[in-house]
Amino acid sequence: MVPPENIFGRIDLWIGVYTALLITLVISGSVFYSRVIRLVRLGQRDDRFDHPWRRFWNFLVVSLGQRKVLQRVSVADKAGISHVFIFVGFLSFLLSYLIFIFGDSVWSDFSERLLTYSGVKAYSIYLDIVAVGILACLTWAIIRRWWARPRRLNFDLTRSKDAIIIVALIGTLMISTLLTEGFFIAMGGIGPEADVIVGGFIASLFLAVGIDPLTAFFLHNVFWWVHLLVILGFAVYIPFSKHMHMVASPFNTFFHSLHPSGMMKTMDLETETHFGVGKVDEFTWKQLLDGYACAVCGRCTEVCPANITGKILSPMHIVEDIKEHLIRGKDSIKEGKDAFGSDILIGGVVPEEAIWDCVSCGACMEECPVQVEHIPTIMDMRRHLVLEKSEMPASAMEALVSMEQRGYPWKGTEFSRTDWAKGLDVKTLAEYPQAELLFWVGCTAALDAKSQRIARSMARILIRAGVDFAILGDEEKCTGDPARRMGNEYLYQVMARQNIEILNRYNVKKVVTTCPHCFNTLLNEYPELGGEFEVMHYSQIVDTLIKDGSLRPAKIADTRVAYHDSCYLGRHNGIYDQPRRIARSIPGLELVEIKPWFREKGFCCGGGGGHMWMEENRGVRINHVRTDQFAETGADTLAVSCPFCRQMMEEGIESKGLSPEKNVKDLLEIIAESIEETS
Repeated sequence: MVPPENIFGRIDLWIGVYTALLITLVISGSVFYSRVIRLVRLGQRDDRFDHPWRRFWNFLVVSLGQRKVLQRVSVADKAGISHVFIFVGFLSFLLSYLIFIFGDSVWSDFSERLLTYSGVKAYSIYLDIVAVGILACLTWAIIRRWWARPRRLNFDLTRSKDAIIIVALIGTLMISTLLTEGFFIAMGGIGPEADVIVGGFIASLFLAVGIDPLTAFFLHNVFWWVHLLVILGFAVYIPFSKHMHMVASPFNTFFHSLHPSGMMKTMDLETETHFGVGKVDEFTWKQLLDGYACAVCGRCTEVCPANITGKILSPMHIVEDIKEHLIRGKDSIKEGKDAFGSDILIGGVVPEEAIWDCVSCGACMEECPVQVEHIPTIMDMRRHLVLEKSEMPASAMEALVSMEQRGYPWKGTEFSRTDWAKGLDVKTLAEYPQAELLFWVGCTAALDAKSQRIARSMARILIRAGVDFAILGDEEKCTGDPARRMGNEYLYQVMARQNIEILNRYNVKKVVTTCPHCFNTLLNEYPELGGEFEVMHYSQIVDTLIKDGSLRPAKIADTRVAYHDSCYLGRHNGIYDQPRRIARSIPGLELVEIKPWFREKGFCCGGGGGHMWMEENRGVRINHVRTDQFAETGADTLAVSCPFCRQMMEEGIESKGLSPEKNVKDLLEIIAESIEETS
């Protein structure tokens, strides 16, 4: 856009432009500091400055490359493409402002000296076309948000007036761009900017209705200034709106956790002044930043299995409500005092029931386009309820007491840790300490009657492949994962340290598990307490054994199998291909996916986050919804790779009256049945 020559024929243009810019920066800067920086700094220390190049690369890919926005683009939903187009257009116009407004207003030849005549012409034509494209995207967005209304745009936060204001401001910028170009050409303007396509067409319409050069000159000035003032007004409005994410999200992606998403941070129980989070300023600064980075797009809540099944948990509302709670207390902040008065965080701002609804599946974090970390925030509040207030569901209390007294969460079991191995040549480390591999059986596979088939299948496979292994037997205790996910960090650390001491005493180097929860804990969380081991899930080692020929599936399985991704194996640890390769290695087996809920978008069985031992008191059971999804595939068997998933889905199939036509098996059971039997 060509700037006017001056203001009212008396004041140099650059004086007005830079005066307006200075005023905007002062207002916007003070608001930004008051509503954002000062409040984020209230958060607790969190070291997020390590590995700067990895962080910078994540920023480039996620923030600039819009990878998370585009990951769910489909035939039915092209919102990601539209968002990326607007994002690229925003960056394009932002650069143009620096050149054509703030540069040319000081020196009229600045843009041509920088870009050359041809460069200015090409850039002007590009912006002209982009403006029309953005208007088309905005029109489609309006239709989609207020008429088509997909689920994620039906939440109260995604239908706020803020969205209308933002669309109106962006639309005004694009319309004023085209009108400024049109009036510039209509008044007789020449130069590279006069060759724009859409602006030229608009100018021809103005000339056709007889607009005179003086009127066109006046309106060119008006709309040029309208455009500039809307830009500057946008800068002031951003800290008050959901579009604060435009500023905060690049920082959020840079400071995103480099650890696997299923890993919880270890608390220093000896030095902590508070356990978990009961007040907003007890969150870390990164957790507070999450609220400002949130785009209020509804993607997290749309895929949350708890929300889908009628619970009150909404990950989007939790991070947004915490942010608003923080802002409400900003005027009364006094160093060392509770700035938030009677505005209670847990039970007030965040419903206590919502904190217990979370199954820690990670779907919210997988979907979030700006990498908000919802689960750590929820789990920290859960820790506060358990460790500081001793408040938890009764069923959670029973499991925690059982873990403390018996070393496992299941109550009423009549089995020992080694009963499952009767009839098999399985040694304990006490009997055979030189074993190369420790088979970590896990509580469920060892102590639950039906799940013992998983442990037996694993042992048969390892024996068949000639793997040198042993088990801990009665020395094995729960990893502590259920205690940690239910909020009892103290009990988790006690159990973890006991296990680490035993493993180190036997000089264990390699561990294989059947349970993804044990796998995640041993691999990602034990190292923080001194437990450094090479940990594998069975799908990894079995896949390798099949590849190198140590295992040869031979018995034909004439069945159609749908594979269910365990959250703690797939989404939290990225293991998707190995289980599928195992299934495809079995002759006759037809593998199908539970579309669209598979791989990264897999739907939780409902057993994570300690929910194997906690009842769902509202809405539909999560495992029943997953059962319906499985039934729609037409498959005979649901294959799982997790003892929790096996139990939850077996209950779902029985409750739905689908057995014996439908059944659940662990992949280990299926592969064990297919192994070639030779003398």
